Amino acid sequence: MPSERMTVRGTSEIGRFPGAAPPTRVELTVYKEGEKKHEEGGCRRWLRRMCPCCCKRQNSSSYDVTDKVEMVKPPTPNLTPEPAKPKPENGEAKEMEEMKLSVRSVDLLSSKTSQNRREHHTNLYHGDELIIRRGQTFQMELELNRPFSAETDKLHLDLKTGPLPMVSKGTHVIIPLVKHLEDERWEAKIVEQSANKIKLSVNSPATAVIGLYGLSVTTNSLKGEAANTHDSSKNIVMLFNPWCEEDTVFLDDDEERDEYVLNDIGRIYYGTEKQIGARTWNFGQFHEGILDACLFVLEKSDMPPSGRGDAVNVVRVLSAMINAQDDFGVLVGNWSGDYADGVSPSAWSSSVEILRKYHSSDGTPVSYGQCWVFSGVTTTVLRCLGIPARSVTNFQSAHDTDVSLTTDVYFDANMEPIDYLNSDSVWNFHVWNDCWMARPDLPPGHGGWQAVDSTPQETSQGTFRCGPASVNAIRSGQVYLKHDTPFVFAEVNSDKIYWQRNLDGTFSQIYSEKKAVGHNISTKAVGSDERADITNMYKHQEGSEEERIAVETASRYGSKPDVYSEPMAEDVSVEVKMDGEGPRMGADAKLSILVKNLSSQPRRTTLHSQVAVMYYTGVLKGTIKKEEMPVELLPNEEKTIEWVLPYQQYQNQLVDQAALMLTLSGRVSETQQVLANQTTFRLRTPDLSIRPLGEAVVGKEMAAKITFTNPLPRMLKNVVFRVEGLGLQKGHEVVVGDVGGHSTVTLTEHFIPTQPGSRKLVASLDCKQLTQVHGVADIVVFEQ
Repeated sequence: MPSERMTVRGTSEIGRFPGAAPPTRVELTVYKEGEKKHEEGGCRRWLRRMCPCCCKRQNSSSYDVTDKVEMVKPPTPNLTPEPAKPKPENGEAKEMEEMKLSVRSVDLLSSKTSQNRREHHTNLYHGDELIIRRGQTFQMELELNRPFSAETDKLHLDLKTGPLPMVSKGTHVIIPLVKHLEDERWEAKIVEQSANKIKLSVNSPATAVIGLYGLSVTTNSLKGEAANTHDSSKNIVMLFNPWCEEDTVFLDDDEERDEYVLNDIGRIYYGTEKQIGARTWNFGQFHEGILDACLFVLEKSDMPPSGRGDAVNVVRVLSAMINAQDDFGVLVGNWSGDYADGVSPSAWSSSVEILRKYHSSDGTPVSYGQCWVFSGVTTTVLRCLGIPARSVTNFQSAHDTDVSLTTDVYFDANMEPIDYLNSDSVWNFHVWNDCWMARPDLPPGHGGWQAVDSTPQETSQGTFRCGPASVNAIRSGQVYLKHDTPFVFAEVNSDKIYWQRNLDGTFSQIYSEKKAVGHNISTKAVGSDERADITNMYKHQEGSEEERIAVETASRYGSKPDVYSEPMAEDVSVEVKMDGEGPRMGADAKLSILVKNLSSQPRRTTLHSQVAVMYYTGVLKGTIKKEEMPVELLPNEEKTIEWVLPYQQYQNQLVDQAALMLTLSGRVSETQQVLANQTTFRLRTPDLSIRPLGEAVVGKEMAAKITFTNPLPRMLKNVVFRVEGLGLQKGHEVVVGDVGGHSTVTLTEHFIPTQPGSRKLVASLDCKQLTQVHGVADIVVFEQ
């Protein structure tokens, strides 16, 4: 049945009243004392004329809105037609319509030059999305259908992330309007009001879930009317905040934040401890599409969105997602040397193409990666999400496969290696990451740098991932602290233990090499392209009492806790030395073996030497030369033995890193002391020469000349150059074809710089016979 409704403006709704006649809307306007009266409406005037005794004009003195309001039914209409009723004036109808508050539009103030983006240090990201950091206020503007009144109107914001947003999980956030903002909570405050527009300042806690949020604004009145909800057409991206003291990733150093969060170009080190090579890597975390790709990687993981507020959890998940070993992550690892159906790991110079390719293919893993590629992509993703990160290279990096926290080498009774037992290995170099964060889940003092490794080596809790492991815990041998601290400890500070099989099948420890692993741990220096040695952060000085205590502390938690029960005496030493930067690719490799007798008695031994081609992971491809060298030493005598490996013996045997391992072993006749030494070295490859041509100006074409000389006396087949420069030129391939022995190739690249400032043009060469050939040119681009 139709009903009649009386509305009392400025108070709660009165209610609904039945009536037999056609519906009639009655508007009762209540004025408070001192308020200006509005002109009496036409409907009211008509009703008062029809029934003056029941509908008298209200006295202007006072009126209690809780008094009973009686509805008087209009008289039964006459059969004769009545004159038309006066219609409400246009102004009245509009006023009635606009009584209910609603949002017409939302401006997130999200342009790259906006106050939001500048204050949140997100102005470098591509695009005009609102990208903010948690624990910090941001602004937005709302356009309403009428002026906002704090006395009568209500307003709140809703932020939702993930497929099933829930208030209890922190993935559905209801942000109330308050008069004063307080730290560590979601709140909004009106800071400016002009006509129908209001500007809000919104605060978020430093524990907020990071990721992509949808925004809606809900308005209603204190009278409890049905709410109006406006959905913003633009989303909000929330990141970690290393500028916020309350955030667990807070880093209290401007220069370090600039380096480890904002720098989009870095250096990654490789080679051997005596021949450290460096290559420039474009992290490109602000490049177009990369933020979307990083959020997509999080989306592809099994981590619930509610877990994205915890930096430890996010880093651990990402260490699994960067490799594709068991979860369809970003990169497929390949150490076979056959990359025909993908890109050779050494050909990459940037994370950008890898992440964009993964995202655009809806999560199809990209082929192929090795440790420096995994690390470069991890640095990109962590920096993009706001976690300070850097790529770290450990030379002579142990791979402990049996949780013994030692690197074990097994020999039979004749001092021949027992291959099937020698599963532990020492990689020439291994690249992982450090990320910076507090560790509230660990005892005090273990925050700061944390080691995280995305290269699939060993499983952790059933998944190929590693870390974050506290670097402080690694240094002190506290391997019982999570996550994966024993594995990283073994990489940097395990002793190499040599075992010999006895006649009864048991093994005896015959030698302990205490300085075999964890050398020249390197990362790019803050603010320059120099190499910073951070070995002392991972371990105490070799041989010091503190370092020995750390090793013995760690070993107690390994699978061979009694390995250090018997110290060994030594009076003969063997050492391998290399001149200058070491052997060059295409020439004979020459090393020096220095043998010292530290006793006052003569000593005799026979040194057995063998050199093997090796993958940089420490896996041997095969032995290419063996020989025996008898050595006789007078008391306190030193002897130098020259060792040579001709080019002809290794030219067809090399794998990716052109790495070789020389193993020396022997037994001193007089004392039965075992001599053992393993030395890895690489054959140095030439750099690409890149020379800029012309003036570097935004929008103006310039060129760069890239020159390469083949160091080998043989032809290089199917040579491909890859060239890229952020702000200079998009990454692309240039197919060169075959390059003859000792021939020189010159390539001229033409491009138009798009961004001013200091830029780097990076190039690499890829072919089956020669890898790790690359170059970089610094180019300063000026505005027009």
